[in-house]
Amino acid sequence: MLFTFEVDTHERTAFVNIDAFVFEALEKSGVRSGIMTVFTPHTTAGITINENADPDVVKDLVYGIDLTFDNKPAYQHFEGNSDSHMKSSLTGASETLIIEKGEVLFGTWQSLYFAEFDGPRARRVHIKVIGD
Repeated sequence: MLFTFEVDTHERTAFVNIDAFVFEALEKSGVRSGIMTVFTPHTTAGITINENADPDVVKDLVYGIDLTFDNKPAYQHFEGNSDSHMKSSLTGASETLIIEKGEVLFGTWQSLYFAEFDGPRARRVHIKVIGD
């Protein structure tokens, strides 16, 4: 079963918690045991798992990734967002989650994030749920 969700971002670089999309897709699918793939079809965005307990972790992720991949004027790409493409390649466009007993097997502090690297924008996230 395939579900599509919209994510609106408000900063150039942001990590948006999308657990609500995951739980909604799981509930609507009725799957009790299986796999969920979460994918974004954008070359300047990503999907990643990270900590959800301390909001400073997300702030540090934004700071660190922007510091590591500065938008240098020497880049050749005419749109001026080469750093965004690099960040997307680093995080990847998808994550696979395990479903067991009707629940996603997140770790204690884990959540799923949509990673925006060229915002603000309106984006899409696709979630495919397969199982019993």
